[in-house]
Parts: sequence; structure tokens; C-alpha cells
Amino acid sequence: MSYQKHDSAIVDEGALIGDGSRIWHFAHVCSGAKIGKGCSLGQNVFVGNKVTIGDNVKVQNNVSVYDNVHLESDVFCGPSMVFTNVYNPRSFIERKTEYKDTLVKKGATLGANCTIVCGVTIGEYALVGAGAVVNKDVIPFALVVGVPAKQIGWISKYGEQLDLPLTGCGSVICPYTQDEYRLENNQLTLISE
Repeated sequence: MSYQKHDSAIVDEGALIGDGSRIWHFAHVCSGAKIGKGCSLGQNVFVGNKVTIGDNVKVQNNVSVYDNVHLESDVFCGPSMVFTNVYNPRSFIERKTEYKDTLVKKGATLGANCTIVCGVTIGEYALVGAGAVVNKDVIPFALVVGVPAKQIGWISKYGEQLDLPLTGCGSVICPYTQDEYRLENNQLTLISE
């Protein structure tokens, strides 16, 4: 085994787990899950069968990554945040054929206790604030907060808020990394690293 697993964790036969990943207390990884290298699954994490998780993903305590959720590399899932996979669940109606795909792109952060309603895409390096409820796509580098989540700013790859207007155009240098960002047509682009 090229990954670490706490004795209380359950990893079903067939699950693919990359080198150097760590699975902590009372976690459960289902047989169809695909997890990359260097990941950390905290206490009481559940990972469904139809889930893909890239490299270096951190899933904090008490998070369930249900079927049809896909996390690209370097994603951070804060403690007790929530994914869904059925838009209109009813306990008395079988809707397993209606699961909606949710995609969290490279480097995005999902804050503690936020909720990601199924069927959305969270863009690269976006940051969803703690407790937010995301019910529509989030563009790359966006900082979103609230219920429902609304964009209040821009966030750098480094994870710091950038001094740019929400709309219009402009450019800025990240004071921590010296990376240059350019805003045009309401899209933020990392120009140089």
C-alpha cells in the first residue's frame, strides 16, 4: 500500500488511491473512487463510487464527496462543507439516474460549511467563503460569499484578495508573489508567474 490509512478507515476493494495520500479516522472510500497522489482525507470523510479527486487535494473533516462530484488537483474542501448530487431530492422517489455533475477546477477553495448545489462548475483558483451557498457557476479567480453566493471580488492564485473592480478592466501585481493579473471582459487572467 503506497498510501496511509488509519485503522478505523474503510477503503473498499477496487478504489484507486495515489501514492502518499492519507486517509484519517472513520473515513470511507467506495470501490469506484479514483483519488490522486498526495491527498488528505480528514476524519469522517465519505467518498462515493463515481468520484474523481486529483493530486494534492485536501478534504477536511466531515465532508461527503458524493457520486458525480469531480475535484481537480490542488482543491481545498473546508471542514463540514456540503456537496449535493440531486437537485430536487425526495425520499420516496428514486433519482439515482438524475445525478448532476459538479466540477471543482484546479486550485479552488471551498470554505468551511459552504454548500455546493449540484450541477455547477467552480472555476480555477476561485474561493467560496465559509457558509456560502453556491447555486450557479463560479468563474476563475472569483471570490464569492453569501446566500446565495455572489461575487464580491477577485482572489489571487496565492489566495489573497486583489485590488480590482468587479467589472471593467485593469491589471494588478500580487504583492506576495509578483504574479501579474489582467481583468478584461469580466474575466481575470494570470498573465505571468
